[in-house]
Parts: sequence; structure tokens; C-alpha cells
Amino acid sequence: MTVLKTSMRNFFAHKGRMALSAVAVLLSVAFVCGTLVFTDTMNTTFDKLFQATSADVTVTAKGSSDTGQTTSRTGKPPVLPASVVGEVRGAEGVRKAEGTVFSTSVTVVDAQKDKLSPSSGAPTIVGSWNGNDARTMKITSGTAPKGPDQVMVDKDTADKHHLKIGSGIDMISVVGTHHARVSGIAAFKVTNPGAAIFYLDTKTAQQTLVGRTGVYTNINVTAAQGVTNDQLKKNVTATLGQGYKVQTAKEVADANQKSVKSFLNVMKYAMLGFAGIAFLVGIFLIINTFSMLVAQRTREIGLMRAIGSSRKQVNRSVLVEALLLGVIGSVLGVGAGVGIAVGLMKLMGQMGMHLSTDDLTIAWTTPTVGVVLGVVVTVLAAYLPARRAGKVSPMAALRDVGAPADAKAGVVRAVIGLLLTGAGGLSLYVAATADKAKAGSGWLGLGVVATLIGFVVIGPLLAGGLVRILGALILRIFGPVGRMAERNALRNPRRTGATGAALMIGLALVACLSVVGSSMVASATDQLDKTVGTDFIVQPDNQQLITPQAVKLIKGTPGLARVTEYRPAQADLTTPDGRTLKDTDITAADPTYATDLRKKTVAGNLKDAYLPDSMSVPEKFAKAHGIHLGSTNTVAFKDGSTARLTVRAITSSDDVIDQGAKYTSLATLAKYVPAGRMPLDQMVFATAKDGQQAAAYKALKSALHDGYPQLTVRDQTDYKKALKDQIGQLLNMIYGLLALAIIVAVLGVVNTLALSVVERTREIGLMRAIGLSRRQLRRMIRLESVVIALFGALLGLGLGMGWGATAQKLLALQGLKVLDIPWPTIITVFVASAFVGLFAALVPAFRAGRMNVLNAIATD
Repeated sequence: MTVLKTSMRNFFAHKGRMALSAVAVLLSVAFVCGTLVFTDTMNTTFDKLFQATSADVTVTAKGSSDTGQTTSRTGKPPVLPASVVGEVRGAEGVRKAEGTVFSTSVTVVDAQKDKLSPSSGAPTIVGSWNGNDARTMKITSGTAPKGPDQVMVDKDTADKHHLKIGSGIDMISVVGTHHARVSGIAAFKVTNPGAAIFYLDTKTAQQTLVGRTGVYTNINVTAAQGVTNDQLKKNVTATLGQGYKVQTAKEVADANQKSVKSFLNVMKYAMLGFAGIAFLVGIFLIINTFSMLVAQRTREIGLMRAIGSSRKQVNRSVLVEALLLGVIGSVLGVGAGVGIAVGLMKLMGQMGMHLSTDDLTIAWTTPTVGVVLGVVVTVLAAYLPARRAGKVSPMAALRDVGAPADAKAGVVRAVIGLLLTGAGGLSLYVAATADKAKAGSGWLGLGVVATLIGFVVIGPLLAGGLVRILGALILRIFGPVGRMAERNALRNPRRTGATGAALMIGLALVACLSVVGSSMVASATDQLDKTVGTDFIVQPDNQQLITPQAVKLIKGTPGLARVTEYRPAQADLTTPDGRTLKDTDITAADPTYATDLRKKTVAGNLKDAYLPDSMSVPEKFAKAHGIHLGSTNTVAFKDGSTARLTVRAITSSDDVIDQGAKYTSLATLAKYVPAGRMPLDQMVFATAKDGQQAAAYKALKSALHDGYPQLTVRDQTDYKKALKDQIGQLLNMIYGLLALAIIVAVLGVVNTLALSVVERTREIGLMRAIGLSRRQLRRMIRLESVVIALFGALLGLGLGMGWGATAQKLLALQGLKVLDIPWPTIITVFVASAFVGLFAALVPAFRAGRMNVLNAIATD
């Protein structure tokens, strides 16, 4: 009880000094809880949606996907003959059976040819209005579609794109372009996370999406009263036989949820990983806080020891304070986490993914995990300072505040730090010289962890040298004030090292990712320059394929010398070693593709792979299956017959573009696959006549803009820019997540300076008494903060560039061979660190300047 009272008294007596540590705990716990609440809410939203929109039993074609997505290599969804509906109605336990048609392989545009697709990546769905949808949708204005010129749109899409009754829209599918006007607007009765949905009448949907009537993509079956979905499935399957896919509502919902959860899990664990980084940074803040508080209370602890307190009681007293800090910070963090989740939902709403707070899901595990994690991390972080407090002797009551440093412990720490750093450096070297990426990645992970811990442990030793160098380069120009700032930073190297290490972690990851991202862009650009021999690449910006009509239009564009078609095919491939590889991807292209993409070969000539009944295979595949020039592979094409193709070329596995692709000619594919089942083009390559590149580029974009707005024309410059933008967006998202760790690190700098000012109260008073002005005092504290921030930046950027360079060596094994250090980014981050230091010192410097000189001198 005495220990608890002492801890409570000390905690609330120094609550101001604990505040920033509590904020660090709060932010870290909030990020964890916010992530869990947000992803749980998304799961709940999709669960409700899939459960509400699924029929009791759904019948689809055998080749359809479990999730109902209708993208196929022919651009049309798999269909069932209309006669199946009658058979299903005759099954026992069926109350109602209705055929429907829908497709996700459609582009919808408004009258200005602007796409109405969701910006969130959700699908665009065009389908027939049916009884199952009428159950989950409510028509809020207008009427359901009743003819070929009418379409009904979901309310979210209508609001976003300002569609009204009578607005004209075009639906572009492989069949062609269908024009209609909005006849009605319908709202979901459950939350729609962001899909854009357009309804036609059944006959129009069949003609628009499939090109003929008398077929359906789905049959929605409703069970009679008292019949379970499982029993209904058995009855329908018994009636139809095994030639169709029959699923219960739960099976359809689970299949859809499985595809969504795979994405949500990646997002959840990535965000939790960054929350873990913030916790790691917060540990340094907490260690510094308690270390400084213990040092400032050395005399008080000595008196407690002198009047009978045991080491264990002192130790326990500090840990109880940490427990109180962890509990308060964690509880507040849980509440803040719910706020973060709601904020993320609003942000996703701005991006096109609609989430309702009505579905806000807070599982009991979320606050439990948050509080336990926050308390455990805080108590563990305070253990070393608590242990140090327990070692304070009763004689410390006779000394000035501040325990002397343990020289022996410092030497041991330096030796351990050097060993860890050396081991980490050796691991990075082994990773960089590895022959296989899988083995090298393990060494890279070990090297990253070992060097990070090594730099943290060796931080005080590095602080002595680097701070002196930074002081000589930056602080000396400020005269005596600069020299005092340097000495203050050097006064306690352990504190400076720990504060700089907190900032180091975030900046090391920023530098590493910058090097990797920049190297990926540079490598891909280099590959494009070396291998791509065509001027323009035409491809859809969604999951659609390129229709024959669009290909014909491209070929008719003036100024083009040649056009190359590129089609993905699938086959069961049997290699000479007797193994059969199911659903193997084979790329069928025109013979000119060998010119459009200059791939290296290790044997044969790639042009020969486009001869009749010929193909190419990649080097690694050839080695794995004992294939050499002249080998014959048995290729059973999907929707076609079986061919025996001779290997005429073996391509290098070092290329980045089309890595691992197997090639054959379009003529060979057409020989074994009927015209009606031939896959459509995934991309089309176009090359301009000499000197007509600019005119051909303009003509090609103009020709496709009105009729095929889903197709994007890019020249090599556009392609490089798109690649750079994609990687840049990914890095910006990661930098945003790392911002939390950097914010916590900045709080650590503020906290260190604030406690340092308290610790040096008498010293500050004496300096003011002998003539140091308030402006000079504030400048001294700001410069001290700047040098600590720059010290952390130097460690972090140096370490991160080392990690990034090693990671690039592993990427080189996959063909990304160019190392590119983004010096503008590195320099900008380093300079920004100085401003971070200035910002962190504002409040501590202001408080120091306002101290009463006499009261400061009189402080114990």
C-alpha cells in the first residue's frame, strides 16, 4: 500500500512531465484500435451486403467464378440456356426461380464520355432488374427499366456523377455500345461500399451483355416455406445433374467475403505493422522520460532508501507509475481509436467507398488488445529506468541531483552495440551477394533487425562523434550560444542517443523505401528503353479486354506502320518430363511482337516461336522441365483442341517485362481454338511510320476517345510516367502511415528538451544572472534540438540507404538492376529534420525564457 501511495503521489506530482509519454501511448494504441475497428466495420458492411443480395440458392454455369465476377477471356460472361429455369422450377422445394443476366466487363460513360466507374476500385455492374434486387433496393425516383432505351442507376452513383431522370449514358461491352436514358434511381437498403450498378430490363440486358436472348448468367432460386437452403441445393442439383454450379446463399456470401477479406487482411496487417513501428518509437520516449525523472529524483530516492525503502520497493514504485501511465494512455487511446476509425470511414467515402457508422463494429477484443498492448509496452519500457532507480544508494541523498553514469555499463553497451552492428552489416553483405532472392531476403531481414538494434545500442557512442561534427559545421557559427548547445547535447550521450534513435527509425524506413522505389522506377525505365521497340501501347484501364471492333479501328488509324495484337490464352501443358501443368498461361501474339518487345534469348530466335505449331518457353521453366530447342510440348487449349508445339526459342529470365511468359502465334492459337471462343486482345501495340509519331499519336487518341473511352493510348513517355506515378502513390501512402511514428519521435524530442529544461533549472537561472538574454537562451535550446534531430536524421538516412541498396541487389536478381539513390528526397528529408528540431523546441524554449531568475537559482 505504501508503494502504491508513493507511486500515485509521484505520478500526479509530475503529471505534466508524463503528459507527452501518455500522448505517445495514446497515439499508438489509437492507431491499433482504429485499424481493428475500421477493418471489422468493413467486414460487417460486406457481410451484410453479401447476405442481403444473395438468393437462397444460385445456379450458374460451370465455368463461372465463385464470386460472380464475369470477366473472361472472351469478354462475355458464362451463360445458361433459358430452359434451365424451367427445370429448376420443377425441382422439389422451389417456390420461385428467376433467370437474370449481369456482367462486370462493362464500361459506362455519360453524355460527355466521362466514365461512371467507381474511383475506389469497386466493380461496375450492369444487369437485369429482377425480384432479388427489388428485395434489396428501393426505387427513390422514377421507374424500373421497361424498354431498350431505359436504364436505372443506383443512388450513390447518380449523386456522385449528377445523373438525373432523363440523363443519357452509354454502356460499352464486347457486344457493342448500348445507349439509354435514366428512367429511375434506386437506393440500397443496406450499405453499398462503392459499386456502380446499372439495371436494364431482362431482354435488353441479354442483348447488351451477351449479344443474344434466351440465356442467363444466374438463376436465383427461392426456397418454399420450411425448406432449408442446403436441402434446396441438394434438390436442385439432383434435378440438373453435375453440369452446373449450385451454391447456397451462405456459400456465395462466403466466396465473396473470402475475396474481400484477403484484401482487408493485407491492409489490416500493414497498418498494424506501422502501429508497431510507432510503439517502438514510443518506447524510446518512455525510457527517456523515466530515466530523466529517476535522475531528477536521485536525492528523493536516496532519502527513501535511507529511511528504510528496499530496492524492490523503489523499483516497484517506478513500475507502478509506468502502469498508471499505460492505463491512462491506453484507455484514452481506445476512445481515440474509434474516432480514427470513423475518420478513416469518412476518408474512404471521399475516395468512393461508402461506409456507414450504423455498421460501426467494436468487438470486445479491440479495447482489450489496445489496453493490454499499451500497458505491457509502457511497463516494459520503464523496466530499465526502474531497475536503475532501485540501484540508487542511500548516500545519493547527500549528492546533487543526477546519478553518475556507470562507466562499466557504458563499455559493455558499446561492445554489444558494435557486435550487433557488425553482425548486421555482415548479414546485409551476405544478402547483397546472394544468388537467390529467397535466401537473400532472409539475410536482409536479419541484417535490418541487427543493424537497427545495433545503432540503437551504440547510439550514445555515435552521439559523441557525430554531434561534435554537426556542431563544428552548424553550431559554431552561432558563437558561444552554439557551443553551449553542442555541450548540452553532449552532456548526456545516452539521452541524446535514445532521442535521436526514435527519429532514426522512421527516417530509416523512409530512406530505404525511397531507394527501393526510385530503383524500381529507374530499372523499369531502363528496361523499357532497352526492350520496347514499339511507339504506342493501347490497353483498357479496367479488367475489360479490347474488342475486335476497337482493334479494327486501331489498324485503320492513319500514320501507323504496323499493329500487333496480344492475347492471353490458357491451356493444360504437358512437358517432355511427363508433368501436366493445369491452367498454364500462354501468350498468343502477332509475329511482329518479337520486334515490338526485344526479349533476350538463351537459345534459338524468338521470331521462330511464331512459326506454325511453335512456341517459346522461359529459361527457368526449361531447366525445371528438361526442355531444350526442338522439344515438343502437348498443349490442350481451353475451349479448343490439343496441339503439339515445338520449342523454337528459350527466353532469358532476367527481363522484367513479360517475365516468365510463353509465346506462340495468333495463327497457331486460331488453328486449335474456334473463332467464337478465341480470347480477346489484352493489349495492342502500334508503331508509327518514320517521322509520323506525333501525328499518329494524336490520331490514335482521337479515334478511340469517343467510341472506346475505356481504352488508354500511351507512348513510352506516358508509360514511364504512369509507372512512376503508381510507385509514387504507393510510397506516399506508406510515408503517410510512417508519419505517426515520426510524430511520436518529435514528441520524444519535445519531451527530452522539456525535461532537460526542468533538470537544468538552476543552471539556466545562473546563466541568466550572469548576462545570458532570453533570446540567447531560447536560441541555445532550439540549436540543441536541431542538432539532436540532425543526429537522428544522419543515422536514419544512412541506415535506410544501406538497407535500400541491399534490397536493390535482391531486386536485381528479378531483373531490376539499376540502383538509384534519390538524392533530392534524401537531402529534403535531412533539411526538414532541422525544421522538425526547431518546431520541437518551440514550447521548451519559450518556457525556459519565462523562468524567474531568482526562483530558478533557488531551485534544489
